[in-house]
Amino acid sequence: TEIQQERPDGGNILTHPDYIDGNPDLIKPKKLLNPVKASKSHQELHRELLMNHKRGLGMESKPELQRVLEHRRRNQLIKQKKEEEEAKKLQSPFEKELLKRHQRLDQVELNNSDSSFLQLEKEQEKQEDHAPEFIKVKENLRRT
Repeated sequence: TEIQQERPDGGNILTHPDYIDGNPDLIKPKKLLNPVKASKSHQELHRELLMNHKRGLGMESKPELQRVLEHRRRNQLIKQKKEEEEAKKLQSPFEKELLKRHQRLDQVELNNSDSSFLQLEKEQEKQEDHAPEFIKVKENLRRT
């Protein structure tokens, strides 16, 4: 029997392969094995997927470990938010006042450090004023 039939108008869509002639001397080609499909791990994974499909477990469902980890993370975030809210509620007026004073002190320290920096710059300018004229001219030349 022929696998492919010729069209009545005389035009062939596909050509006939040489090995269909039935010549016993010719070696018939065999389909090559796919090394991925032949591997043991691929076969086990395929078997597991088929079993899950038969049981009705879809690919959308997450593995148990991933579900547990996400549940733990979610619980930790909720717990942390609750603790923060409780900490804010439990702050007494005394603690709030201490916090305000601490912030004011920090601002004063920043202002003092800025003013000390400004004082250092002023001292350097005074030293430059006492420098000889040729040094000032030389510095101006370097800047330009």
